[in-house]
Amino acid sequence: MPQYKAPLRDMQFVLHEVLNAEQHYAALPAFQDTVSRELIDQYLQAAADFCENELSPLNQVGDQEGCTWKDGVVTTPSGFKAAYQKYIELGFPSLSADPEFGGQGLPNSLGITISEMVGTANWAWGMYPGLSHGAVRTLEHHGSDEQKATYLPKLVSGEWTGTMCLTEAHAGSDLGIIRTKAEPLSDGSYAISGEKIFISAGEHDMAENIIHIVLARLPGAPKGTKGISLFIVPKLIDGQANGVRCGSIEHKMGIHGNATCVINFDGAKGYLIGPENRGLNCMFTFMNTARIGTAVQGLSAAESSFQGALAYAKDRLAMRSLSGIKAPEKDADPIIVHPAVRNMLLTQKAFAEGGRALIYDLAQYADVVEKSADTATREKADNILSLLTPIAKAFLTETGYEAANKGVQVFGGHGFIAEHGMEQIVRDTRISCLYEGTTEIQAIDLLGRKVLGSKGKLLKDFASIIEEFIHSHQDDAAMQAFTTPLAKWAQKLAQITQEIAEHAQQNPEEVGAAAVDYLHFAGYVTLAYYWARMAFTAQQALAAGTSETAFYQAKMSTAQFYFNKLLPRVCAHIAVIETGAESLMQLDAEHFAF
Repeated sequence: MPQYKAPLRDMQFVLHEVLNAEQHYAALPAFQDTVSRELIDQYLQAAADFCENELSPLNQVGDQEGCTWKDGVVTTPSGFKAAYQKYIELGFPSLSADPEFGGQGLPNSLGITISEMVGTANWAWGMYPGLSHGAVRTLEHHGSDEQKATYLPKLVSGEWTGTMCLTEAHAGSDLGIIRTKAEPLSDGSYAISGEKIFISAGEHDMAENIIHIVLARLPGAPKGTKGISLFIVPKLIDGQANGVRCGSIEHKMGIHGNATCVINFDGAKGYLIGPENRGLNCMFTFMNTARIGTAVQGLSAAESSFQGALAYAKDRLAMRSLSGIKAPEKDADPIIVHPAVRNMLLTQKAFAEGGRALIYDLAQYADVVEKSADTATREKADNILSLLTPIAKAFLTETGYEAANKGVQVFGGHGFIAEHGMEQIVRDTRISCLYEGTTEIQAIDLLGRKVLGSKGKLLKDFASIIEEFIHSHQDDAAMQAFTTPLAKWAQKLAQITQEIAEHAQQNPEEVGAAAVDYLHFAGYVTLAYYWARMAFTAQQALAAGTSETAFYQAKMSTAQFYFNKLLPRVCAHIAVIETGAESLMQLDAEHFAF
């Protein structure tokens, strides 16, 4: 099983050298006097120690033991509960919460870096506290003062955990057709009745209470998404059962250490959050948090599979190098000398490190949206956040899954064997392409709602950032290998967007036909921008003279690999987009099979 080692140097490179985290926090009144580089690094080190020594050893344990269900009670794998208590003692649940309710008031973007380490070390475990962060943010934004006072202190401390209860067996991602009911009671509360499925961390033994955030319909509510309301439904009220029961847990492909539950609400007492029939709007606070968190899983899969594959490739001997023997003292050369193996390793590395830069930047934009004092600055950041969230969620989970499969491939037959842990990464990360909106749904959101729905404004806002970067390096000969192709493909993205918009006026199906390839096209261009930024930062460090020459040269080499070997994949996506919807739609449904 790969032993996780936190990539602290690369994390610090992105935070401090590429994204200038200290300057970012200094520009936000809430953090300008509290967040320093020293503080950031202290938290990173503490989280690294916890993840390496407490969580990573439990990763395979959780996969092998899984969760057990008996009479509505779920027991987590050995060591999970003790690790959670350690997590609480270290203060991680309260990191970014409001100090009024016991939080430390630190940036959510700092919390994202810790979430990356937790998720890479043990994704199944990390989902238990991870869902609580979304519940906290939903209550912070939409809860009443009484609700905040009642629930936030114990959610923030980690004594209680939270969930999001959205979908139902017949509904899937179409939340407009959910059937869970909320009947008003005389005391101002509601009786919640219905069944929710796929509830991650919906029942467990790690915390004394679980606070469910539930979508339900009031009597007479309009049909569709405009008739959904949001409710707080605790598992326990004043220590007494509240008509909330785990009916079963799913038997899954992966993340065995996390309980994915069917939750039955039988007249459970609930409390309305926000306005009636505006539940989906309120829930989007939770869902956007979860989507960024899911993007982290893609990064985590790429990082963990890379770490395992790299160690194996340096040790495993097979054949001799085509250019001559590299290890004459051994019976064969380490497989890392072979181009095919290096291609797989560099793909994993490029997706992990590029994804890290994208997610950390996305988290900083979220900081600005929440904490900036300037309205125009917040609006611009919100536009970028809206555009990049579906790209991060879908593209990084797809590339993370690819990286996980390449980890198995590097191991060869040994990768298919459970003891090495590489196949677990594949199984655990497969769900990331599905939950919080599948890749296909995220693609429709990106192209249909965000790009075409804004008449191109959101895309233009991000394109202007890329253009500004390219312009600032137009006289830098060393950067032309990055800025020239970046400019070419960014312009092509704008062009093909316009073409899709024109075709969609004649046939709306053109949007759906193009969406997934469009998302991948946008994803590769987005990561190219971040790799160009990282290349420039590394170039500056090398030019200035540094004792870490190998680190920065590796960064330059990986950037060159990304531009030479991965970015050209956009050509295939462009070709598919340009074929349009006709071949997809001409076959009648009844003729798919005979």
